[in-house]
Amino acid sequence: MNINEGVIQSFYTAFARLDYATMQNCYDDNPIFNDPVFGILQGEQVRSMWKMLCTNAKNFSLEFKQAEAGDEYGTCLWTARYTFSKTGRSITNSVKAHMRFREGKIIEHTDEFDLYRWSRQAFGVQGWLLGWSGFMKNKIRYQALKSLQNFKG
Repeated sequence: MNINEGVIQSFYTAFARLDYATMQNCYDDNPIFNDPVFGILQGEQVRSMWKMLCTNAKNFSLEFKQAEAGDEYGTCLWTARYTFSKTGRSITNSVKAHMRFREGKIIEHTDEFDLYRWSRQAFGVQGWLLGWSGFMKNKIRYQALKSLQNFKG
Protein backbone atom coordinates (compact mmCIF):
# COMPACT_ATOMS: atom_id res chain seq x y z
CA MET A 1 0.00 0.00 0.00
CA ASN A 2 1.40 3.40 -0.97
CA ILE A 3 0.98 6.60 1.06
CA ASN A 4 -2.07 7.79 -0.92
CA GLU A 5 -3.88 4.45 -0.50
CA GLY A 6 -3.13 4.83 3.20
CA VAL A 7 -4.76 8.26 3.19
CA ILE A 8 -7.88 6.81 1.55
CA GLN A 9 -7.98 3.97 4.11
CA SER A 10 -7.53 6.44 6.97
CA PHE A 11 -10.20 8.80 5.60
CA TYR A 12 -12.92 6.17 5.18
CA THR A 13 -12.06 4.30 8.37
CA ALA A 14 -12.49 7.62 10.19
CA PHE A 15 -15.71 8.34 8.27
CA ALA A 16 -17.13 4.98 9.36
CA ARG A 17 -16.48 6.09 12.98
CA LEU A 18 -17.80 9.63 12.25
CA ASP A 19 -14.37 10.94 13.25
CA TYR A 20 -14.42 14.20 11.30
CA ALA A 21 -11.17 15.48 12.85
CA THR A 22 -9.18 12.61 11.32
CA MET A 23 -11.02 13.08 8.03
CA GLN A 24 -10.18 16.79 8.02
CA ASN A 25 -6.52 15.98 8.68
CA CYS A 26 -6.40 13.94 5.45
CA TYR A 27 -6.89 17.13 3.43
CA ASP A 28 -4.38 19.70 2.23
CA ASP A 29 -4.69 23.25 3.59
CA ASN A 30 -6.95 24.41 0.74
CA PRO A 31 -8.80 21.39 -0.70
CA ILE A 32 -11.51 21.43 -3.34
CA PHE A 33 -14.53 19.15 -2.95
CA ASN A 34 -17.38 18.49 -5.37
CA ASP A 35 -20.49 16.33 -5.22
CA PRO A 36 -24.06 16.42 -6.60
CA VAL A 37 -25.54 17.77 -3.35
CA PHE A 38 -23.12 20.50 -2.26
CA GLY A 39 -21.54 21.34 -5.59
CA ILE A 40 -18.05 22.82 -5.33
CA LEU A 41 -16.65 23.63 -1.90
CA GLN A 42 -13.19 24.89 -1.02
CA GLY A 43 -10.95 25.15 2.02
CA GLU A 44 -12.78 25.50 5.35
CA GLN A 45 -16.11 24.76 3.66
CA VAL A 46 -14.86 21.21 3.03
CA ARG A 47 -13.84 20.71 6.65
CA SER A 48 -17.11 22.21 7.92
CA MET A 49 -19.16 19.98 5.61
CA TRP A 50 -17.62 16.79 7.01
CA LYS A 51 -18.01 18.04 10.59
CA MET A 52 -21.66 18.89 9.94
CA LEU A 53 -22.39 15.56 8.28
CA CYS A 54 -20.64 13.56 11.00
CA THR A 55 -22.15 15.41 13.97
CA ASN A 56 -25.66 15.28 12.50
CA ALA A 57 -25.52 11.64 11.33
CA LYS A 58 -28.30 9.32 12.52
CA ASN A 59 -28.30 5.52 12.24
CA PHE A 60 -25.09 5.79 10.21
CA SER A 61 -22.95 3.03 8.80
CA LEU A 62 -20.33 3.04 6.07
CA GLU A 63 -18.51 0.39 4.07
CA PHE A 64 -15.73 1.03 1.60
CA LYS A 65 -13.75 -1.07 -0.86
CA GLN A 66 -11.41 -0.87 -3.81
CA ALA A 67 -9.31 1.93 -2.35
CA GLU A 68 -6.67 2.38 -5.01
CA ALA A 69 -4.18 5.18 -5.61
CA GLY A 70 -1.07 6.00 -7.56
CA ASP A 71 1.33 8.88 -7.08
CA GLU A 72 -1.27 11.55 -7.82
CA TYR A 73 -4.79 10.10 -8.25
CA GLY A 74 -6.93 7.61 -6.38
CA THR A 75 -10.44 6.18 -6.21
CA CYS A 76 -12.61 4.37 -3.72
CA LEU A 77 -16.09 2.88 -3.72
CA TRP A 78 -18.13 3.51 -0.60
CA THR A 79 -21.69 3.02 0.58
CA ALA A 80 -23.32 4.96 3.40
CA ARG A 81 -26.55 4.02 5.12
CA TYR A 82 -28.26 6.59 7.32
CA THR A 83 -31.48 8.34 8.23
CA PHE A 84 -31.97 11.61 6.35
CA SER A 85 -32.64 14.14 9.12
CA LYS A 86 -34.98 16.40 7.12
CA THR A 87 -37.49 13.62 6.33
CA GLY A 88 -36.61 10.71 8.62
CA ARG A 89 -36.29 8.44 5.57
CA SER A 90 -33.64 5.73 5.19
CA ILE A 91 -30.90 6.33 2.64
CA THR A 92 -28.45 3.93 1.03
CA ASN A 93 -26.03 5.94 -1.07
CA SER A 94 -23.40 4.23 -3.23
CA VAL A 95 -20.57 6.58 -4.16
CA LYS A 96 -17.41 6.54 -6.23
CA ALA A 97 -14.79 8.90 -4.85
CA HIS A 98 -12.09 10.40 -7.03
CA MET A 99 -9.17 12.02 -5.22
CA ARG A 100 -6.07 13.90 -6.19
CA PHE A 101 -3.10 13.98 -3.82
CA ARG A 102 -0.05 16.09 -3.13
CA GLU A 103 2.51 15.11 -0.50
CA GLY A 104 0.18 12.61 1.16
CA LYS A 105 -2.79 14.96 1.46
CA ILE A 106 -6.04 15.20 -0.54
CA ILE A 107 -6.08 18.36 -2.66
CA GLU A 108 -9.16 17.54 -4.78
CA HIS A 109 -12.05 15.21 -3.92
CA THR A 110 -15.08 14.48 -6.07
CA ASP A 111 -17.87 12.16 -4.94
CA GLU A 112 -19.95 10.77 -7.80
CA PHE A 113 -23.43 9.32 -7.20
CA ASP A 114 -26.92 9.25 -8.67
CA LEU A 115 -28.71 12.29 -7.24
CA TYR A 116 -32.05 11.18 -8.65
CA ARG A 117 -31.75 7.84 -6.83
CA TRP A 118 -30.76 9.67 -3.66
CA SER A 119 -33.67 12.15 -3.94
CA ARG A 120 -36.20 9.33 -4.39
CA GLN A 121 -35.00 7.81 -1.13
CA ALA A 122 -34.78 11.14 0.69
CA PHE A 123 -38.07 12.70 -0.44
CA GLY A 124 -40.30 9.80 -1.46
CA VAL A 125 -43.00 10.72 -3.99
CA GLN A 126 -41.69 14.27 -4.40
CA GLY A 127 -38.25 12.82 -5.21
CA TRP A 128 -39.75 10.33 -7.68
CA LEU A 129 -41.67 13.05 -9.48
CA LEU A 130 -39.16 15.90 -9.41
CA GLY A 131 -35.79 14.47 -8.38
CA TRP A 132 -34.56 14.36 -11.97
CA SER A 133 -35.40 18.02 -12.62
CA GLY A 134 -33.06 20.98 -12.50
CA PHE A 135 -35.53 22.69 -10.16
CA MET A 136 -35.25 19.90 -7.57
CA LYS A 137 -31.48 19.55 -7.95
CA ASN A 138 -31.07 23.30 -7.40
CA LYS A 139 -33.40 23.18 -4.38
CA ILE A 140 -31.39 20.30 -2.85
CA ARG A 141 -28.11 22.20 -3.39
CA TYR A 142 -29.57 25.44 -2.01
CA GLN A 143 -30.78 23.68 1.15
CA ALA A 144 -27.47 21.84 1.62
CA LEU A 145 -25.44 25.05 1.26
CA LYS A 146 -27.83 26.92 3.56
CA SER A 147 -27.42 24.19 6.20
CA LEU A 148 -23.63 24.38 5.84
CA GLN A 149 -23.66 28.17 6.11
CA ASN A 150 -25.82 28.02 9.26
CA PHE A 151 -23.80 25.18 10.85
CA LYS A 152 -22.21 26.34 14.09
CA GLY A 153 -20.31 23.17 14.96
